[in-house]
Amino acid sequence: MKPTIYLGADHAGWKLKEGVEEYLKELGYQVVDMGNENLVEDDDYPDFGYAVAKRVATDVAARGLVFCGNAQGVCIVANKVRGIRAATGFNEEAAETSRSDDDSNILCLPGRMMELKEAKKIIDKWLATPFSDAARHQRRLKKVTEIEDQEFNP
Repeated sequence: MKPTIYLGADHAGWKLKEGVEEYLKELGYQVVDMGNENLVEDDDYPDFGYAVAKRVATDVAARGLVFCGNAQGVCIVANKVRGIRAATGFNEEAAETSRSDDDSNILCLPGRMMELKEAKKIIDKWLATPFSDAARHQRRLKKVTEIEDQEFNP
């Protein structure tokens, strides 16, 4: 069964998000658009990165895709939410290893620096790649969770 995919983007990532949403629906994914629903030039990426991260954090089978101008802002915001492992995906290899090595659950893409055709390839690779479950990666993710626990429960 395909996971639900939550999408979110500010004005700089809005056009790419819209194209990705259509593409994912064509592939048979259940897509939930967390906004922005319309192009609003003065909206703010934290609103959409956070909305997607909160949904993915509570729906562990789901994945998220977030978009802003350079992908960094939404990535920073998403990683503030406990249980989120957001990664930027500037190419297929980065997206693939973010899944296989880091078990990323949100992929962040740059709306100002990427065309839809390239984004589709990157997303396809990311969605098709499972977590490797290798002992070294499990160990590292356990450390991430321990750090998260310390920061959220000082």
